[in-house]
Amino acid sequence: MAVRKIKAVNIIGRMSDLEQATEACGRSGVFHPDNALSFYSDTSHFTPISDDNPYAEPLQRISETIRAARKPLRLLGREKTCALRMEDRELFGYVDRFSAALSELQAERVRAQQEIQKDTQELEKISHFTEQDLDLEAILACKLIKVRFGALPKESYDKLNLYDENPYVVFFPCSRSATHYYGVYFAPIEQVSEVDRIFSSLYFERIRIPNLAKTPQAAAEELRAQRAREIEAIKAADQKIAAFWEKEKETAWAVYSRLLEKSTYFGIRRYAACYNDNFILTGWVPADEADAFAKEMEPLQTVECTFDRAENEMMHSPPVQLKNRKPFRPFEFFVDMYGLPSYDEIDPTPFVAVTYIVLFGIMFADLGQGLLVSLVGALMWKLRKMPLGRILIPCGVSSALFGTLFGSVFGFEHALDPLFTQVFGLPGKPIEVMEPEMTNVIIYAAVGIGLALVVVAMLINIYSSLRRKHYENALFGPNGVAGLVFYCAVVVGFGGQLFLGWQIISVPYVVCLVAVPLLLVFFREVLGGLVERRPNWKPESWGEFLVQNFFEVFEYLLSYASNTMSFLRVGAFVLVHAGMMMVVFTLADMGSGLAYVLVVVIGNVFVTALEGLLVGIQVLRLEFYEMFSRFFDGEGRPFRPVTVRQEEEPLPAR
Repeated sequence: MAVRKIKAVNIIGRMSDLEQATEACGRSGVFHPDNALSFYSDTSHFTPISDDNPYAEPLQRISETIRAARKPLRLLGREKTCALRMEDRELFGYVDRFSAALSELQAERVRAQQEIQKDTQELEKISHFTEQDLDLEAILACKLIKVRFGALPKESYDKLNLYDENPYVVFFPCSRSATHYYGVYFAPIEQVSEVDRIFSSLYFERIRIPNLAKTPQAAAEELRAQRAREIEAIKAADQKIAAFWEKEKETAWAVYSRLLEKSTYFGIRRYAACYNDNFILTGWVPADEADAFAKEMEPLQTVECTFDRAENEMMHSPPVQLKNRKPFRPFEFFVDMYGLPSYDEIDPTPFVAVTYIVLFGIMFADLGQGLLVSLVGALMWKLRKMPLGRILIPCGVSSALFGTLFGSVFGFEHALDPLFTQVFGLPGKPIEVMEPEMTNVIIYAAVGIGLALVVVAMLINIYSSLRRKHYENALFGPNGVAGLVFYCAVVVGFGGQLFLGWQIISVPYVVCLVAVPLLLVFFREVLGGLVERRPNWKPESWGEFLVQNFFEVFEYLLSYASNTMSFLRVGAFVLVHAGMMMVVFTLADMGSGLAYVLVVVIGNVFVTALEGLLVGIQVLRLEFYEMFSRFFDGEGRPFRPVTVRQEEEPLPAR
């Protein structure tokens, strides 16, 4: 249960060295900047630094230019980037030249694409009239007659006979589709408005034919030829772009990488402050990287670094980076969902990992389906890098182990009987889930597991609170010593008498182990204030205090009962799994041969997916609400060092 140790770092120097200082901080890959002004009580002589980032615009321009050319945007390694010997003026000049040249080549391609699109649209228009030998030159040369090419719905075409009294309402179809006739109508200039109105009421869709003095067939051929020439122009432009890119790509990537570094490192300045001609910059670095970080700053003559333990800066909420062993690391995903621990708080990841794996295995106990879950998790992680995949791998193994104990393999409840008979000398599998006697044992065992986990969570809370010097929570809280004594006394005394026949309940027992701890919880704020020597330990209004704490204690009592009963779901899902597979085999027995196999296979897939989802959610709920929430606040903030690349190399030892 570890949080990586960090140190607060304070950097002071001349403003002339600020850029070099921020670059050194960024290159380290371990510096988490923080607001410098928040570390000082008197900031009247300090001025925040809010300079505009000069690298943002050229970085955006070169990025957009490369993407517009449909070329990959690659971040080079630190060694190749450092090999680029360009000053800022040279970087900006290269971006101007590169963007202008590539944009010009891209513009040629775009122009050709636009021409192709235009030719395609014109070709589509005229293709409806190529079946007729029309003289477009003669038609379009008419002075006293207006010509309208277009499409008329079939329903409207059938209605043209309603306008027989108007000799100009005549439509000459050239071709047709499933819904429209394509053709032309003519009208004298004096009558064109009336004829247009009639055809508009018939939903005529006008198509404007380009002014081509040829037949439709010849016009279509010319458009196709013109489009072919534009396609060749695109190919030529692509060849020019490819040749230019092949020549410039390494330099372009290096410039992009360098600009990204400089822009990122320049962003550190907004956390700094200046006074007179000096600057101050504060942040956090891992304790084991502090010496290497200080050596990185040594070449800067005016810059000084001082370090302090994070434990001495708790008022500034030191950022948190979880540090767990490899088997527990995947479960940091769940902890981060709830919230990171504070720097002085216990990391619940190992506790979550162990309890989640065990509870998942118990609730989803099946050898075959468990191995299937592990396989799916491995594929999720390998193919998609999904954090949930790494969690499913050990959970599936746990399901397989408990499935072996329960004797279940893809729902076949007696498939492992020969193993228990021949290897262990047992008459059959040790746990028969659906037997009435075993059902009660499973339910009681689930409650027992819940009791044990709740007690462990309380013990962790007591230890964590004592370490943080939160004596009120450690001694008198509902999850502290008083709450633990009360909970254990009720469980052992009343539970033991009810289920085991223990006769240990007496007046001294109730007074000392039940009533007194409950009173301590009731007056926890007053007692905690006295122990912690808070000056305001007395409540402002005793009446309000008593009423409020009465309801709070009542809520705690309900939570003890509800939290414990919540673990009944552990046993319930053991029974649910067996019941669901019983339904699958009942359906399979209705058929035979191939039908039987298909029902069993599909049923197993369905049960694995559905139950895996439900069990995963229910165990996570138990973790969040019944267990580690008792000792975990989740109010920490993540340690996020300034990095350009996803995996920054640690500082070299010197």
